[in-house]
Parts: sequence; C-alpha cells; structure tokens
Amino acid sequence: MMIKKSMYILFVLIINFSCKNEKLQTTKQSIEKELVSSITNVKTYDFNQLKPLLERKDNKTYVVNFWATWCAPCVKELPYFEKIKKEYANKNVEVLLVSLDFPKQVERALIPFLNKRNIQSDVILLDDVNEDVWIKAIDENWSGALPATIIYNKEGRKFYEQSFDYEALENELNTFLKI
Repeated sequence: MMIKKSMYILFVLIINFSCKNEKLQTTKQSIEKELVSSITNVKTYDFNQLKPLLERKDNKTYVVNFWATWCAPCVKELPYFEKIKKEYANKNVEVLLVSLDFPKQVERALIPFLNKRNIQSDVILLDDVNEDVWIKAIDENWSGALPATIIYNKEGRKFYEQSFDYEALENELNTFLKI
C-alpha cells in the first residue's frame, strides 16, 4: 500500500510539474513577446494582420520596405528609409519596415540590429509560413527576393523588387507626392 501511495504521489507531482512547466513556457513566450515590443518598436504579425497596413486609403503616402538583417543590400539601404522617415515626416509620409528575419532569431539578431542602428521606423516581423500566398498577394510579379519596397497612397501604388540609393528612393517617393 505504501508503494502504491508513493507511486501515486510521484505521478501527481510529475503531472503537476509538467502542467506547470507548460504554463511557464506559455507565460515565458508571452513575456518575451511583450518584451520584444517594449525594447524596440517591433510587432509580430501574420499576413492577415499586415495586409490592412498595405492598403490604407487615407491622406498619407506609405513607404513599406521588406528586408532582413541577413540581406546585405537590405542593410545597406536601410539608412535611406530612416532618412526618408525623418525628412518627410511633415509631408504626411510614413515608413514601415517589414522584417523577414527568422522569428527564432528576433532576440539574437533583429533586436540587437535595430538597437545598434537606432532604427526609428515602425518595424513589423512578418511571421507567416504561407509565403507562396502572401508574396503573390503583395505583388503578383514578386519573386520573393529582397529587398522589395512598396510606395503607395490613395491615388496609386508601385512595387519595386530592387535596392535603392537615397536619391532614387527620394525620386520615386516624390512622384507620389507630386513635388
């Protein structure tokens, strides 16, 4: 009887610990997500959450850049998007940086990258495994290569599968602003 009781207690402890461990893991993930948002301006979205940000019909012009920390041309052009954000803020222009970094590397790669470079633009980590769907939904001719950029407002939209220097980016933006 004593052995059965001991086994029962051990079983209850194992089950209880497993459940608590699972709850702790869920709580840890929730805290990590909140921490990511509070440390930087990064939010994690799937494509359904991102899509409305690519289709706004207000009085602003949007510059949306798809990039990743592991993409050298993306990293090279990032300061140009930051400069656009700063220099065109009073002209109703918003910059959104959509990171295609691997979600498991947010803490190791993305956040340190953003902090080191003092990135001020809003950053969304696109965490959606259905790239065959969302790549074509963003632009039917997009091969999925990075960097890629969308500039749009209520009057028009253009997709660019290329990297930019500052002058070329500013010229494209100005066609939407009619400057």
